[in-house]
Amino acid sequence: MLRLGPREFGAHEPVIMAIVNRTPDSFYDQGSTFQDEPALTRVEQAVAEGAAIIDIGGVKAGPGAEVSAQEEARRTVGFVAEVRRRFPDVVISVDTWRHDVGEAVCEAGADVLNDAWGGVDPKLAEVAARYGKGLVCTHAGGAEPRTRPHRVTYDDVMADILDVTVGLAERAVALGVPRESVLIDPGHDFGKNTRHSLEATRRLGEMVETGWPVLVSLSNKDFVGETLDKPVKERVIGTLATTAVSAWLGAQVYRVHEVAETRQVLDMVATIAGHRPPAVARRGLA
Repeated sequence: MLRLGPREFGAHEPVIMAIVNRTPDSFYDQGSTFQDEPALTRVEQAVAEGAAIIDIGGVKAGPGAEVSAQEEARRTVGFVAEVRRRFPDVVISVDTWRHDVGEAVCEAGADVLNDAWGGVDPKLAEVAARYGKGLVCTHAGGAEPRTRPHRVTYDDVMADILDVTVGLAERAVALGVPRESVLIDPGHDFGKNTRHSLEATRRLGEMVETGWPVLVSLSNKDFVGETLDKPVKERVIGTLATTAVSAWLGAQVYRVHEVAETRQVLDMVATIAGHRPPAVARRGLA
């Protein structure tokens, strides 16, 4: 059982985490949800399309203008509080690596801290423990936040992913984070080249076998773009194909931009796998 904020999810229940960037320079939408009202409209749409989790980020992952902890908090804390007020049943996640921002958003009503940079600030897990919140433990290959990989090598990329993410998860539980609220994430593109991310996808079942719920953040990423030689706005099909493979291999949570399309993919895979009945089944019976 995965328990995040007000929600519980069964072992074979695929969960969508919708991305809402509170940044003016997002790689995907160039700031379309930087202002409050467009961002709240995005939340409403994502929930209507089937997202159970809203992931709010105040700093884009890639290089760019410096964003202080104070500015990151300004972009996220009040918005978290408003989403909590308007959508009491949604799970609120905040994408941050800073413990002071994590503390502020927990006070505002966040349910999950999404540590996409692999524990670079070890105090973030302590914050999750202190507030009883969920935590995403990600493999970033030891990269510093907001840096791009350069000639990164691994003897065995999945072995490194398992060592780091399981280690972070076990540490989190030892600190007091509820075990049922900890997820592990292979960190596609983070501290990896395209071949590393493809191998992480191909071997995702090894992460699932650890028993920790697996979150994947695949949406429109560079490894999809390089695989198909497509720019950001033409990566949806590749993303959905990777999503289907990840679902078949047992990943549970999907951090995405395209919620409705992802919902159909996940429902289709779950039904093929026998975990979900068809929405209707009239063919050959009428």
